Amino acid sequence: MRKIPTHERTYDRLSEMILFGQLAPGQAVTIQGLVQDLGVGMTPVREAIRRLTAEGALVPQGNRRVSLPRLTAPALDEIAFARLALEPEIARRAVAGLSPDRITALEAADRALDAAILAGDVSGYLRGNHDFHFTLYEAAGAEVLLALVRTLWLRFGPSLRVVCARYGAGGLPDRHRESLATMRAGDADALAAAIRADIEQGVAEMRAALAAGDLDP
Repeated sequence: MRKIPTHERTYDRLSEMILFGQLAPGQAVTIQGLVQDLGVGMTPVREAIRRLTAEGALVPQGNRRVSLPRLTAPALDEIAFARLALEPEIARRAVAGLSPDRITALEAADRALDAAILAGDVSGYLRGNHDFHFTLYEAAGAEVLLALVRTLWLRFGPSLRVVCARYGAGGLPDRHRESLATMRAGDADALAAAIRADIEQGVAEMRAALAAGDLDP
């Protein structure tokens, strides 16, 4: 098994902090604070910040601080456009690579997501939703598309965490049973349509929260 370099582990861990709510939109954190939280040296933290800044997931604030950008309506429109262009297509391509073992893993991820929704577990919802989508997308073998989609989720995820925290996980999108049925049938077009509907539902929830001012500080 390949040993994962420290800088890659640091990038992955900081990405998870962004995706799953340990950092909030607008929250400024110090580089030294991240060094302590992540338990690694200054160099891998700086490299992770550099990469995430280039991807638009972090914004430099000066004084050795960075923050997560706040989601605006124009930014949401762009993210929604890109997600709807890329994710149904990567899902369509994934059908050919869906082994029985991968479908079993997707079913397990869906059960975990259902349990999180039932329990009102926001963190569990976010992780379960992420696991389901990326377990599916990785089956496509489309590394360029997958990298672009990961970047979009880094921009979308922190504000989704805010919406989840305010409204709970019960009303959030979960079209995964429909998606699983299309996977079992090997229907690529129907899977693409189900993923599109899932994204559209989540974007609608976010637009409503923005309009209501629920993403304001």
